[in-house]
Amino acid sequence: MITYKHFYLVLVFWLCSLSGIAQHTDLSNKEAKQLLKKAGQSFLKLETKKSLDFAQKALVIATKNDNDLLAAKAYNIIGLNFEEFADYKKAIEFYSKGLILANKVDNDTVKGWLNNNLGNLYCYRKIDFRKGIKHYKEGLKYSIQHKDEYEIMFSKLNIGSAYFAVEDFSSGIQYFNEIKDYVDKEGDNEAKISLNSNFGAYYNHLNNNQKAEEYYLKAVHFCEQNDIELIKSNASDVYNDISNFYYKIKNFEKAHFYLLKHDELQDKIYNEERLSDVKIGGLQIEHDEINREIDQIKKEKEIQAEKLQANRVFVILLAIIFFILVLLLLSLIRNNKFKAKINEELKRTNNELLVAKEKAEEASQLKTQFISTISHELRTPLYGVVGITDIILDEHKELKNSPHLKSLKFSAKYLLSLVNDILKVYKIEENQVVLEDMVFNIHDELTVIKDSLHFLAIKNNNQIFIEVDNSIPEVLVGDKIRLSQIFINLMSNSLKFTENGKVLVKAHLIEKIGTKCYLKFEVIDNGIGIAKEDQNKVFEKFVQVYRKEDDYQGTGLGLTIVKKLVELFNGTIQLESEEGKGTTITFTLPLESDDSKAKSIIDNLDVDLSVRKEYKILVVEDNKINQVVTKKLLENNRFKCQIVDDGYAALELVTKTHFDAILMDINMPLINGFETSKLIRQKGIQTPIIAVTAFDRQDIEDKIIDAQINEVIVKPFESHKLFETIKRLVDK
Repeated sequence: MITYKHFYLVLVFWLCSLSGIAQHTDLSNKEAKQLLKKAGQSFLKLETKKSLDFAQKALVIATKNDNDLLAAKAYNIIGLNFEEFADYKKAIEFYSKGLILANKVDNDTVKGWLNNNLGNLYCYRKIDFRKGIKHYKEGLKYSIQHKDEYEIMFSKLNIGSAYFAVEDFSSGIQYFNEIKDYVDKEGDNEAKISLNSNFGAYYNHLNNNQKAEEYYLKAVHFCEQNDIELIKSNASDVYNDISNFYYKIKNFEKAHFYLLKHDELQDKIYNEERLSDVKIGGLQIEHDEINREIDQIKKEKEIQAEKLQANRVFVILLAIIFFILVLLLLSLIRNNKFKAKINEELKRTNNELLVAKEKAEEASQLKTQFISTISHELRTPLYGVVGITDIILDEHKELKNSPHLKSLKFSAKYLLSLVNDILKVYKIEENQVVLEDMVFNIHDELTVIKDSLHFLAIKNNNQIFIEVDNSIPEVLVGDKIRLSQIFINLMSNSLKFTENGKVLVKAHLIEKIGTKCYLKFEVIDNGIGIAKEDQNKVFEKFVQVYRKEDDYQGTGLGLTIVKKLVELFNGTIQLESEEGKGTTITFTLPLESDDSKAKSIIDNLDVDLSVRKEYKILVVEDNKINQVVTKKLLENNRFKCQIVDDGYAALELVTKTHFDAILMDINMPLINGFETSKLIRQKGIQTPIIAVTAFDRQDIEDKIIDAQINEVIVKPFESHKLFETIKRLVDK
């Protein structure tokens, strides 16, 4: 593995040392910088003893002057020397000391050097690649912060090399591809050696021998152009890598040639004299380090105390003079500056508030528009489903008790209720959904729900069982649509997450107080269950728990709506589950069991809808299916009707023919229902206009008033409501 390990770090170190990130005018600090410069130059020439001597002298000066930045740089170059000659433990020790000091002065540049050097040590020396990559990426972070393309280049070279060393070629090649163009144009000799050698290794890994040889030879070319002693260690590695490559492809002559060059260069670089110099220099540095730490502990306090004492009076005098001058200056500009600052702050705050207000209004408008549009688009086809179901029941009396048609009608009504709740879940949270009183039998309702879910049960080979406590009254009063919605959501979930199993629905009477019945319901399955850590999440909005490898689809609102609806009933709900064994959801609800109230509700539903006079109705509707449904609905109940496709046709017809009422669709091409109604009123025609629309009334209330529309019926609707509205408006 060829890492871009030393030359650039030392070169940058040398250049930065000349200018100095922390500039000092003290002569001793200048001397330390010159010593560090010489240490770097000697290291490039692999003159180890000289390099260590210069760095050690610079460290002594930096320590005496409490210059942590220069000390960190000295530790950096000492570590480089020990690393180059294989004393890795000491190298790590000195790099770490340097990093501690660099963190104290918060110098990102030096922190970048030291992190990259530690990365080189852990990776290039094959000690711990995980730690090495971590340090490389830390160094890359500092390079990116300073937007230093050169430092970014060598950091990515090192990271890519580290990944290659652990044979993670897919991760490493990404870094090399990002910097290839920059290295080719701007990179120095060492960068080009490293990049081309690694590309050779990559194509060698892919068994693309032609490409591998091409890049290895490029690396050799740049090695032969090198005249820096330090980089010869990289050249030695290149010769070794290309020798191995030729040996792999059985070109033994070239393999032997480059192996000899590798051995010759290794002997030259790592000779006994240099290794001895490192050991001698290391012992001297360690001895000096110990003495320096002892002296520093004893003397630093005395020196600092003397300096503080000597300078205290002078500093106090300077502070007093400075304070007086500042006070005089502040007295002249303070008020104006304060006012200007406050005004600027107010302007900025006002602008931020204005932007925030505009964004909030825009978001609110988009949300309202989305809900209105989706509501219309879903309710329009549902009107056709419900209407055609009613037509079939009216025209084919023999199908009145058909379980399929009952399930179809029930499902259509349930779907409408579900659509409304999903689109208006925020209204549920704001308590804008009001429960209605209806009369029902709990066993019958559960049976209808069971039948409607029959095909979902068959899909996963499941069975549905119902157990209803005989002590539960036959007739209950409550919102059966919302209650059905709770059961359908829970039973559907159980069926989806159960295979070859069963879903059991139980209903028990807990107690009866007066006319109030407190019922306990359980939905039990033996499906895959829910992990304990996920059980608290299932009732949250838009949350889907992925259990095992199954991928279940849905909005993530089902159980949220269940929980909200149970709370609307003033009930409680809880969940128990175990993975692999199944899930039990239990909820309790208070429902009325008042015979007189039930009779009153039933009596109010028995409305006489027979038409004793003939009403003539104009239907303005562009949807062909809805035209058929509305026409059949009216004609089956002895209304006469005429249908037009758009508002202009309606305008032309009402001027020629009298109608008892007009059923006006809102969302039409050419001209919408509001504009059509306005033009009718402008002609002086006062025929009752009933808007038949899929939009919520509250969303169009202002437009209804402005167009002088008499009433609104939201699609899909119960037929008796439409007939009641027509009779009320026409006969008043």
